[in-house]
Amino acid sequence: MHVASMIRTHPRVGSDVAPDENLVRCIEACLDCAQTCIACADACLAEDTVEQLRQCIRLNLDCADLCKVTATVASRRTGANQTTLRALLAACAEACRVCGEECEHHGEVHGHCRICAAACRHCERLCRQVGDAVAPVLQ
Repeated sequence: MHVASMIRTHPRVGSDVAPDENLVRCIEACLDCAQTCIACADACLAEDTVEQLRQCIRLNLDCADLCKVTATVASRRTGANQTTLRALLAACAEACRVCGEECEHHGEVHGHCRICAAACRHCERLCRQVGDAVAPVLQ
């Protein structure tokens, strides 16, 4: 991925400043989790037991959407919107937690759910870590 390179070359960051490693890893995890959730939802739709996977599909799609928007907002370096970023990181972490739990229920039978659960857990962990580090906006 080009996350670190893009942040490093942003005029507001400067090439001599190393991007926040945790932020870069979080953005990458969000993008990876979004793709994994989309692929898992698609695989669930192809299963003979699709009726039993309806909630899993819903949570996969919700998680993918939140991961994509979180990665998008976290990638922006012009100006600041810490309040929104903190809220998105928290929402993304929660979506990953819920999706990961649901996928774990199906993971013994469906390999795609097992993989998705792992991606969700990883993304959840990084979103919480970065969210805790984002400086709160003082009122």
